[in-house]
Amino acid sequence: MLSTLRQRLAVSLIILLPFHAFLVTVLTKIIAGSGHAPLGWLAIWKEALLAVILFVALIEIIRQITTHYSLLTTRQSLIFDALDCVIILSVFLGFFVSIFNFQFSIFNFAYGVKYDFLPLVAFLILRRVPWSAQFFNLVLRSILIVGSIVAGYGIITAFLPAGFFSWLGYSPIHSLYFSDGPIAAFQFIGNTGVRRIQSVMSGPNQLGLWLLIPLSVWLVQIRSWKVSGFWFLVSGLMLGVGLLLTFSRSAWIGAFVMTMVAIAMAIPTHLRKKIIGTSISLALLVGIGLIVAFPSVFGRLGSTRGHWERPMEAVRIMIDHPFGLGLGTAGPASNRGTDTCVHLRPQDDPAWAKPITNLCVFLGKVQVQPTDRACNCPLLTENWYLQWGVEMGVIGFALSLVLIFFVLRKLIMDNGKWIIVGKDRQALSIINYQLSISLVYIGLSLAALFLHAWEDAAVAYTVWMMVAVHDSINRMAGPR
Repeated sequence: MLSTLRQRLAVSLIILLPFHAFLVTVLTKIIAGSGHAPLGWLAIWKEALLAVILFVALIEIIRQITTHYSLLTTRQSLIFDALDCVIILSVFLGFFVSIFNFQFSIFNFAYGVKYDFLPLVAFLILRRVPWSAQFFNLVLRSILIVGSIVAGYGIITAFLPAGFFSWLGYSPIHSLYFSDGPIAAFQFIGNTGVRRIQSVMSGPNQLGLWLLIPLSVWLVQIRSWKVSGFWFLVSGLMLGVGLLLTFSRSAWIGAFVMTMVAIAMAIPTHLRKKIIGTSISLALLVGIGLIVAFPSVFGRLGSTRGHWERPMEAVRIMIDHPFGLGLGTAGPASNRGTDTCVHLRPQDDPAWAKPITNLCVFLGKVQVQPTDRACNCPLLTENWYLQWGVEMGVIGFALSLVLIFFVLRKLIMDNGKWIIVGKDRQALSIINYQLSISLVYIGLSLAALFLHAWEDAAVAYTVWMMVAVHDSINRMAGPR
């Protein structure tokens, strides 16, 4: 009974997570009116639901210990392995560095724990409870359906008037994030007037990275599921166009690598090098052609410069502070309670920003707005691993790499190694699930080199829950 409740709640959370930003924005407008930041008590619904799921899982674990500890599967599920140790060590390191740091802030610390460790703690608990084959099937189908809806709505938003989004409760100012105001509905690419869609999510990068999850399901369907040709074509088309219109180059790279891996798994070994080599060469030629033809859209030198300069700044901070600055001092948590800053080139004209009096503007390294105070800008590393390095020092940086290595190693080595004895359809369901989560984890791990890929709850909670379920299969199932 508890297992069924937990699995139903887990599916509900996975389905609702991508709609979080949209729902909170609209409900805040209804409750508090226009111009208000998302209401805090509304925004934590996802953490509250996750807490309920973890509470139910803990009760199940306690029952396993007290009533079935003699069973091999129960004992196996409770054993702590190297992956558990890496996560626990990271948590202790984060707490230790933060408490003994002179810049300690309970506010930043709490957000740092939320972004860095809450998904990992959920993984630690959920990997120790059993999950049914029906759950795998429902998750895969639900993600693909929701992904198609989210992508489809996102495509529509590329053409809707700005007044529609203001009516829903979004900020009238595009492309900028203010911690004390509503979120923007979309971003423009520089001065081109081209929208980067974000659909129901909080930003185009967040949308692009989340779409990798339904894309992984779609890629697995190609090789193993009997699906309706029309629906299959439409869902793939919407996911592809939605990803394209986010203009998230990190998500594009992740999607391309996922596709190459899926192709490699589906074709004979003697054809892999030729097909993958040709695909990579063609992708490079197309990419170079687009950058040359449309540099302001696909090249985006200002954004590209930031993807290089910010990681280099993070490395310098790690050298100056090898033991770290504490949780919440870098990455998405540092957006809370800081100014919104825009860094322009020295030759750019900042006149467009003058009406936005609470916006901090820099020409190069010189602050030009406002003139009566110094700005406190967030510390964004544009790299998830370096974010851990800034927060928890050199050891934290090393642990972030070890964590990714252990998870990827487990996903790759365990795929196809274990199945639950039963009908062929049940075994196929499990294999599909394992392949899907392996693909998306590879894509996100790569994207994390260029973005704070695990910052969004829809991505982090969904993927770490799916990894936990994957690991639970391999802990508790019997050998083939």
